[in-house]
Amino acid sequence: MNQEQPSKHVQDTINEFNAQEAATHPQTSSRKAHSNVVASQKELVGVQGIKEIESSPLGSRTEQRGEITIGEALEATALTAGHRPVDYSDAAAIQAAEVRATGRTNIVPGGVAAAAQSAATRNARLANDEDKTKLGEILSDATSKLPSDKPVTRRDAEGVIGAELRNDPNLCTRPGGVAASIAAAARLNQTNASINNQNKTN
Repeated sequence: MNQEQPSKHVQDTINEFNAQEAATHPQTSSRKAHSNVVASQKELVGVQGIKEIESSPLGSRTEQRGEITIGEALEATALTAGHRPVDYSDAAAIQAAEVRATGRTNIVPGGVAAAAQSAATRNARLANDEDKTKLGEILSDATSKLPSDKPVTRRDAEGVIGAELRNDPNLCTRPGGVAASIAAAARLNQTNASINNQNKTN
């Protein structure tokens, strides 16, 4: 497969969601519609994945403190998809998340992305799923493995979704997976910020 095709598919997917968002909110500018691509994430990552995140400790954290960080969203993936073996699309999504959390362009030695890449390479050589490294093993303490962290934004979610899509053989994301968790966290942060702004103006 040509390397251009996955990138084109990702861009086509984002464009489709932008078009849906613009059709739903005609007064929204195209620039704002682009930033709102994650607003349509229920279709992209699966309604069940979003429900799992919202009912997990991640959902209650946003109520307590207000903003969910990238590290916390990665840890939520350990709860929703921790039983699944790590593959290359997971590793790419985790790397994209780490880059956005730390602001570094390179992988942190001993960090969560390095562990995910190592696990994906090892898992690709193993036939038996029981012997493979699971997402839960990599992500259960993701926050402590990140040298720095930040609240999840829609732009972060777009980047992680794109990385997972480009590296999946079927060009799709998984419900409850890394992209789903990051997207859900971005949506919860956005919703909470809107509520806080409304409360300030009232």
